[in-house]
Amino acid sequence: MTTILDTLQKGEGYLERHGVEEARLNMQHLLAHALNCDRMQLYLDFDRPMEEAVLEVLRDLVKRRGEGVPMQHLVGTVEFCGYEFKCDKRALVPRPETEELLELIVAKDWPNGLRILDMGTGSGVIGLSLAGKLGKKLEARLTLADFSTEALALVEENRVSLGLGEELVALVQSDLFASTRGDFDLIVANLPYISQGDMQKLSREVQCDPELALLGGVAGTELMERFLNECREYLKPAGMIAMEFGFGQAKALRSMALTAGLQEVEIVEDDSGHERFLFARNVE
Repeated sequence: MTTILDTLQKGEGYLERHGVEEARLNMQHLLAHALNCDRMQLYLDFDRPMEEAVLEVLRDLVKRRGEGVPMQHLVGTVEFCGYEFKCDKRALVPRPETEELLELIVAKDWPNGLRILDMGTGSGVIGLSLAGKLGKKLEARLTLADFSTEALALVEENRVSLGLGEELVALVQSDLFASTRGDFDLIVANLPYISQGDMQKLSREVQCDPELALLGGVAGTELMERFLNECREYLKPAGMIAMEFGFGQAKALRSMALTAGLQEVEIVEDDSGHERFLFARNVE
C-alpha cells in the first residue's frame, strides 16, 4: 500500500536526481494538485493510501517537472498580487519582481478617471491586477495590448475568471503602439529584455516561455528603445511610464528615456538590490 508519505518521499528523490531545486516543495505542490487539496492537508493525511488513478496522473506531472516544465504550467495557475491567474505556455510565467513593480505603481497618487495602458501584457497579470486594485476605486479604464493573439486569448480567460467587465478592461492586438489609440495617465510595460546571446543561458523553466516574450533583440534593449521613442505620443501631459528591465540595462535605458524627451527619469531597485524598474514622465 502506497501512502501519501511514501509518495512524497519517492517523488522528492526523483526530482532531486533530475536537478529540480526545492524538490520537496515542488513535490508537495504537485501532490496537492493531484489530490485537489492544500499542502497542509498532506501532513494531516500522511498515512492515507494513494489511489492508482491519482498516482497515474501524478507520475506524469512529476516526470514533466523533472524535464523542466514550470510548476505553473503543470498546475495551470499562478498567484500574483493576491489574484489567481491561469498560466500556460501562451505567455511568460510572471516573476516575483514584477509584483514589486505593481506595488510601486499602486502606492502612487493617481487621479480619478485614471487611464492605463499595459503594453506587452502577456497573461495580463499587471493590467488585470491594476484593474482589480484601482479600477472601481478611481473609475479607471485600462487597455491591455500585446502582439501575440495567443497571449490575448489567455488574458481574456483571466479577465472573465476575475470578474472584470469589458467596460473596465479593453484588449488590443498591437505591435507596440501600432494599433493603440488614446492618451494615458500611465503606460506600464514589462517588455522582452533578454539578449540574443543570453537566450541559451536561461534555465530550463524559463526556456519554456514563448521566445516572443523573452527576446528583446540582439542587445536585449531594442524593443524597449522603440517603446521609449514612441510612448510620449500616447501620454497625457505629466503622464508616467513604468517599466521593468534586466540586469545591466539601467544606464542605457536612462539615456534612451532622456533622448526620447522623457523627464524625471528614476531608476528603482528591486527588493534584492538590483536596478530593475524605470519611471519617467512626459513633462511639457
